[in-house]
This record gives sequence, C-alpha cells and structure tokens, in this order.
Amino acid sequence: MKGKIKWLQNVQFEAETENGHKFKMDAPKTSHGDDTAPTPMQYLLLATAGCTAFDVVVILKKKKQNVTDFEVEVSAKRADTHPKVFEEIDIVYKIYGKDISEKAVEQAIKLSKEKYCSASIMIGKTAKINTRYEIIEA
Repeated sequence: MKGKIKWLQNVQFEAETENGHKFKMDAPKTSHGDDTAPTPMQYLLLATAGCTAFDVVVILKKKKQNVTDFEVEVSAKRADTHPKVFEEIDIVYKIYGKDISEKAVEQAIKLSKEKYCSASIMIGKTAKINTRYEIIEA
C-alpha cells in the first residue's frame, strides 16, 4: 500500500492513494488551518468506523440477513496532552432491516473487532473501544 501527501497552503494538504483517489486534509483555524476539510485524526476515526462497517455488512449479508440500511456512529475521547491519542472510542452500529437476528449482529461485530478490522485492532492498542448496536425493524 502506498500514497502521497501534497502541501497546498497553510496546513492544508491533498492526499492521494496509489490508485488515484484524492482527498483533502486541513485543520481548524485555531490550529493554523482554514477549516476546509477534515483533520487527519477525523479521517482516522472515520476510517476505523468505515473498516468495521465493511466487515459487519459483508458478514451480515453472508449470514443471509435482510439488511436494508446500515449506519455506524463513532465518537472518540482524546488525551489532553501531546500526543493526543484516542483514549476511548464508542462505536454504535445501526442495522435496519426485516427479521435481523441479534445473534448474527453480535457475531458480525465480534468477528470485525477481533479478527477482520485492521484499523480498530491497531487503534485498540491505545484506545478502549466500546461497541453497541441497534436493530431497527424496517
């Protein structure tokens, strides 16, 4: 896996993946930025949520669950001093569908958390990760 970061101005950067996908990063005005894009730490938090979301949806589909919509809400507490690492992350899975099995959801989240989601497993080395889910009948 490779990528590159190009400086645009102030603390605004453009990231590019090895297959050409681009996105910008910035910082709030209080941190010398222009507040035009998410910060790297926001991307890291959302990437963690995205990683586990991929896993859970794929696992639920393999378990023949009738998922019609899916969301992950994520929040984090950071250390007060540098390095301001994530200390605790809360992940809430919202699964919409018909006759969704609680057991299937619990297994999917567990597999993601313990085996498949590289991002949360890495971040879990420094942060406590709490998970919960809601099944919403569609």
